[in-house]
Amino acid sequence: MIEPSSHAPGRDVKAVVLAAGPGRRLGPLTRELPKTLLPLGEGGTILDLVLENLAAVGVEEVAVVTGFAAGRVDELVPELEERHGLRLRPVFNDRAEEWNNAHSLWLAQETFADGALLVNGDTVHPPSVETTLLADEGDGLVLAVDTSKPPDGEAMKVALGEDGAVERIGKKLGEADGEYIGVALIGPAAAVPLADALEATWRRDPSLYYEDGFQELVARGETVRTAPIGSVDWVEVDDEADLARAQEIACRY
Repeated sequence: MIEPSSHAPGRDVKAVVLAAGPGRRLGPLTRELPKTLLPLGEGGTILDLVLENLAAVGVEEVAVVTGFAAGRVDELVPELEERHGLRLRPVFNDRAEEWNNAHSLWLAQETFADGALLVNGDTVHPPSVETTLLADEGDGLVLAVDTSKPPDGEAMKVALGEDGAVERIGKKLGEADGEYIGVALIGPAAAVPLADALEATWRRDPSLYYEDGFQELVARGETVRTAPIGSVDWVEVDDEADLARAQEIACRY
């Protein structure tokens, strides 16, 4: 059981969970099920763990962006709200199976308008990640980054400039200073610029990631910072090996 913790004083934070993609690399496991609803054992699903983390740091309202098999999430909303003590608002992306997640995050702009935590719905990690982000005193965009090990080829890599701010983010970077783990804090000052950057990104190419929207934000002169998460176990669930790892990690929380 995750123990509740307090977030930054005076900060009323909402959250956005992205759970719209089809998860095709998991084969038959996600033929009719969003991968965020894959089981992690007695603790419930990936989505249960995500919501438990958010509740533990004081979040009360969560927008869950759905798409593929959205009805499977929708039918669980009352149960999830009761179990985790949260207000959930599904946001349906009708292009989720054709377009990438830059559009998904853009659809949730109403929720992050005054600031919000952003969590990928397929990332298993401890609530210390959210706590680290909420301890940040800025009001811009802050990315949770793993700097404890070299990023592999599939990683969403982050390269920093001399000022310590994000200079580049993407999977195809050569050298990198860390890996973005799919959790971020969107501060109030970043909300409108980010929504604009995301819209420009998906309109330019709907197959782009929301991290490409982050890169667009940097290109427009906005500052994007990072928060190292320390040596914690986490995994993004893309295939069956990742799911097995996620189930192992979840048992410790």
